[in-house]
Amino acid sequence: VNIDKLTYAGNLESLSDISESNRYNFEHADICDSAEITRIFEQYQPDAVMHLAAESHVDRSITGPAAFIETNIVGTYVLLEVARKYWSALGEDKKNNFRFHHISTDEVYGDLPHPDEVENSVTLPLFTETTAYAPSSPYSASKASSDHLVRAWRRTYGLPTIVTNCSNNYGPYHFPEKLIPLVILNALEGKPLPIYGKGDQIRDWLYVEDHARALHMVVTEGKAGETYNIGGHNEKKNLDVVFTICDLLDEIVPKATSYREQITYVADRPGHDRRYAIDAGKISRELGWKPLETFESGIRKTVEWYLANTQWVNNVKSGAYQSWIEQNYEGRQ
Repeated sequence: VNIDKLTYAGNLESLSDISESNRYNFEHADICDSAEITRIFEQYQPDAVMHLAAESHVDRSITGPAAFIETNIVGTYVLLEVARKYWSALGEDKKNNFRFHHISTDEVYGDLPHPDEVENSVTLPLFTETTAYAPSSPYSASKASSDHLVRAWRRTYGLPTIVTNCSNNYGPYHFPEKLIPLVILNALEGKPLPIYGKGDQIRDWLYVEDHARALHMVVTEGKAGETYNIGGHNEKKNLDVVFTICDLLDEIVPKATSYREQITYVADRPGHDRRYAIDAGKISRELGWKPLETFESGIRKTVEWYLANTQWVNNVKSGAYQSWIEQNYEGRQ
């Protein structure tokens, strides 16, 4: 059962391959609607909940934080309460096997020392499951709040919850407000490739199919009450990510000048975190998960997917999307 409010980034076309399956059901609903979520639980009797519903774009959280408070905090509360009441009434076997899997972000941990700021960059720290929370944006603060709620429902009510915190995802079907699809599509359209500040912010990149495998492994094999960090072992500066995309496009769809010439530096995001990097050792040791894609293999697959799926791209790039891109980036020149 897929529950989605279908906000600006929601797109049923992304699931067209499975939409006719008798194992798939779609419910158009808001996770803040307790009555509707209760109906869905009663109708479908789930064995597990995988809570991925969230507002997730940091820039949008800066200009409009209310939606992030509502969906990420209030919505999580509603889901937890409906799940708790449903779980409490289950038979013993089903109750023991039930899981509430909350999917979160590494941004709740704040940021890490940047190699440009330390003498010995060989021993730079990584985020672990015990790293203290220090969110720095309205988005990450809302996700941190939801993480705390999930753990509180575990400790207070015994609800069998699991939390996963992942690094930056990329891959097919990524809504084009995010860095990698934005750069690919702007490059192809001859538009500027906006880089915040100097582009030296570091992120750990996780291919979406690797993340999906990890999530399935956690919800089926993970231990209730645990937290698992999921990362791709791919620390890259934002500027290097953009260089890689430009060089791939130069190779696959060359033009008279390099795509790198479209790079444009814009004013940095307020409070921009300098570095994220995940230690995924726990999920590797305990569940046997490891990423299968390197950044080089994953980014090539991603670029090729966008080149082959122009109709999907055209369908999701609505007028509202175009207006937001213009407001967010052109105002930073």
